[in-house]
Amino acid sequence: MKKNLIIATAVALSVVGSSAPALAQSSGHILRGAGIGAAGGAVAGAVIPGLGVGEGALIGGAGGALLNALDKKHRYYRDSYGRKYYVDKRGRRHYK
Repeated sequence: MKKNLIIATAVALSVVGSSAPALAQSSGHILRGAGIGAAGGAVAGAVIPGLGVGEGALIGGAGGALLNALDKKHRYYRDSYGRKYYVDKRGRRHYK
């Protein structure tokens, strides 16, 4: 029963996250979060009894991708004058 609940939660997170890439800055940002989540999930799967390493990696990857996709923070850069800005999806700079 618990295993089915965990799998159902992972599926629900991935379905909700499928519309989230529009909010993220780039697909690389989402994939980085998925990789970090998968690594953490694999470690958790090895430690938690009743949860396999592969299952932990899948759940962690889905959760990491979802968290990074829904993160609305911008990546800030500095121009040659030292002012901070971020670049939107159209390539325009927005200064802080």
